[in-house]
Amino acid sequence: MIRAVTPIILLLISNIFMTFAWYGHLKYRSAALWLVILTSWGIALFEYCFQVPANRIGYETYNAAQLKTIQEVITLVVFSVFSVFYLKEQFKWNYLVGFCFIILAVFFIFKKW
Repeated sequence: MIRAVTPIILLLISNIFMTFAWYGHLKYRSAALWLVILTSWGIALFEYCFQVPANRIGYETYNAAQLKTIQEVITLVVFSVFSVFYLKEQFKWNYLVGFCFIILAVFFIFKKW
């Protein structure tokens, strides 16, 4: 059970760093692009410190498609929270519909056929 949960926790942490590296600078549009790039790379280093072990450990329990699917779902959840609370953007109904289709994809990826 711990082997199944550990990669999910690591991917969650990784995605928090990733989201800030990729989108955090949008609040600081006046910052120089070169500074934003360097800062994003610095944040992304921490992302990789969690993402690589997550996939290494996770591959003992999940296959690559399952790991990628878990990562995408975590990314959408983290990004949704980030965009609403950090960027102050509205979460719209069509986003929810799209995410429901992704959850349907999760069903197909994890279903034992």
